[in-house]
Amino acid sequence: MSALAPTMQAFFTERLQGQRQASPHTIAAYRDTFRLLLAFAEQQTGKTASRLHVDDLNVRLITAFLDHLEHERANSTSTRNARLAAIRSLFNYAALRHPEHADTIARVLAIPPKRGPRPIVTFLSDEEIDALLAAPDRDRWTGRRDHALLLTMIQTGLRVSELTGLRCADVTLGTGPHLHCHGKGRKQRVSPLTPQTAAVLRVWQHERAGNPDEPLFPTSRGGRLSRDAVAWLLAKHVATAAQGCASLDAKTISPHTHCVTPPRCALNAGVDITVIALWLGHESTQTAQIYLHADLALKERALARTAPPNTVPGRYRPPDQLLAFLESL
Repeated sequence: MSALAPTMQAFFTERLQGQRQASPHTIAAYRDTFRLLLAFAEQQTGKTASRLHVDDLNVRLITAFLDHLEHERANSTSTRNARLAAIRSLFNYAALRHPEHADTIARVLAIPPKRGPRPIVTFLSDEEIDALLAAPDRDRWTGRRDHALLLTMIQTGLRVSELTGLRCADVTLGTGPHLHCHGKGRKQRVSPLTPQTAAVLRVWQHERAGNPDEPLFPTSRGGRLSRDAVAWLLAKHVATAAQGCASLDAKTISPHTHCVTPPRCALNAGVDITVIALWLGHESTQTAQIYLHADLALKERALARTAPPNTVPGRYRPPDQLLAFLESL
């Protein structure tokens, strides 16, 4: 067995699980990356995974692997960069254990991420929000659940994993109503609730009548909703809402759309971008900059505050007959 195999095993057990306490999602993503990489390396070198050396995973092979992901597996640029980030993390760890391979490791670490298109994010207008919230059939138990779920999602901007992970005990509806959730990166944060959302959740909790550790928005069998289930019920209600609000047909609505809508409303109300970043649990205010680009109304108001340049419309005309003659040639 080569030095690569024990290094990779130690990377998962010591670095990811022991030191960084990475989430199961992160470990699974890294695992899938190296399963793909090792299978590709076997095809390219003819060596089994356990006999591959660090120098076998050189910059040429890694670059070919990234091209393979894009062109043969049809991965997006963001997926390609996520795979590269996992590889770089392994090689950063290997640099401390195998300085004899410093040249190979340094060349791999120098591979830059690929820049891709950055589309403007989609958000919902006030009319679209009203149409979507009116879509669930509140004569049914699932419709009342979906209405409460959609209202919570739109008002708080919670991610899908945060929303489905909410327990009955995570809701405080007394003075200062709020939600306590476990966010991305194991961050714990508190999201305040408006009086309207608090009133809806108060009625829903009374009907739900669940134990503190049970999910706030359960399935019909009492289990936790999956990401796919949330995406499915959202698509169903968007289709219903689009019958009375045609603008929804022109938009690609996903659970992430509802993460964008609350900060857009906050920006329109004059809330500072640093407060919005803190509210949404972002590590940096730069992450929240996408919300500035999303709303054309913000740009229009900024343009209205600026003085227009003193210019007169028209086309060029020669000041002299001779110049006019030369211009006509």
